[in-house]
Amino acid sequence: MLVLKGNRKWLLVLGMVLMVALLSGCAPHNATTSTADLQHGNFWEKNVVYYFALTLDKFADWFNGSYGLAILLITIIVRTAILPLTLKQYRSSKAMQAIQPQMAEIKKKHKDNPQKQQEETMKLFQANKVNPMAGCFPLLVQMPVFMALYNSIYWNPEVRTHEFLGLQLGEPGPWYFLPIIAAATTFVQSKMMQKQQTQTMPGMGAMLMIFPVLIFVMALNFPSALPLYWIFSNIYTIIQNYFLYVRSSNKGKEALAK
Repeated sequence: MLVLKGNRKWLLVLGMVLMVALLSGCAPHNATTSTADLQHGNFWEKNVVYYFALTLDKFADWFNGSYGLAILLITIIVRTAILPLTLKQYRSSKAMQAIQPQMAEIKKKHKDNPQKQQEETMKLFQANKVNPMAGCFPLLVQMPVFMALYNSIYWNPEVRTHEFLGLQLGEPGPWYFLPIIAAATTFVQSKMMQKQQTQTMPGMGAMLMIFPVLIFVMALNFPSALPLYWIFSNIYTIIQNYFLYVRSSNKGKEALAK
C-alpha cells in the first residue's frame, strides 16, 4: 500500500515535470510558417498539431478572428470531453472514502508485513471496483492537448500576433498578470479537492499545493495563450468541483444534521 500511495502522488508530479520537458523540446525550429505547412511535418505535426491548429483557426473565424475566444471554446470542449473521466475519478474517490475503515484494519492487521498489506489492499480495491490511479487520468489526457496548443502557437503566425484583452498571445504577458491568475485559480481548484484527496491519500494535500507554484513558474516563460488556456480550464474545473465536492459535501452535512 505504501508503494501504491507513493506511485500515485509522484505520478502527478512526474506528469507536470514531463510536460515542461516535452514543451521545452517541442517548439518548432521554424516558427514563420502556417497551419497548412504542418501537413508536411513529422508524425506529431501531421496527425495532432495540424488538426488542433485547424480547429483553432476555424473557431477563430467564428469569432471574427478572436483566438482568445477560440481558446476558450476549445477549452470548454476539451474539459467537457474528459468529464466522464472526471466523474469516474470522483466516484473512485468516494469509494476510497467508503473503504477507509477496511484499509485501516488491513494496515493494523499486517503492520509487520508490507507486502501482505499491499496484496490485501489491492484485493479490497478490486472487490469494490476502486481505481486509486483514477485521479491522474484527467491530467494525463490533457497533456497532448496542451502540447498541441503550445505547438500551434509557434506554427501559426496569426495566433502569435493576435491580441486578446490587450495581451499578445504569442508572447509572455507583462507584469506577471496571467501567471498570477493562473497560479491563483490552480490554488483554488486544488484547495477544493484537497480535503477529498487527503482523506483517501494522506500527504496528497502537500502535492496538490505544489501545482500552483509549478504553474506560475511555467507561465512566466510561456506565450500568453498557454496561461490563458490554464485560466479558462481552471475556472471550468472550479465550477465543476463546486458541484462535485462542495455542494455534495454540504448536502451530506445537511442530511446528517436531520
